[in-house]
Amino acid sequence: MVSAATPDDAGGIAALWNVVIRDTASTFTTVEKTAADVAGAIARQPFFVARSGGRVTGFATAFQFRSGPGYVHTLEHSIHVADDAKGRGLGRALLTRLEDHARTAGTHSLIAAISGENADGIAFHATLGYTRIARLPQVGWKFGRWHDLVLMQKFL
Repeated sequence: MVSAATPDDAGGIAALWNVVIRDTASTFTTVEKTAADVAGAIARQPFFVARSGGRVTGFATAFQFRSGPGYVHTLEHSIHVADDAKGRGLGRALLTRLEDHARTAGTHSLIAAISGENADGIAFHATLGYTRIARLPQVGWKFGRWHDLVLMQKFL
């Protein structure tokens, strides 16, 4: 169901991510990912994928929360599941696998930075033990309006 991503998954991950970038406020970036961008990220950081029928239906990745050696044990993660694959437990499976990997690698805490409009994402993280630690008002700009960012944290 969930496995470590390989460079062969880069195109599928980029395709899924770009739908989120183009069509939602779940991420505040407007710059789409290329397969080369994603392949480079797979080489640098943990990436896990879910596949169905040969297609990437979800992914999870983590990266250092802030730069500098003092933050090396705190990671921020990103997780996305295709709309037609939601409700099947893929998000839970992806995030659990990412947490297990992070814990084994010595990560102390994981941060989820979630659009304030993404009530489902906030609820999803809460069910998996993440605690809301902050709401940053109007820090993201997308689709011609300001968006809040909710930070949630889980100690591993």
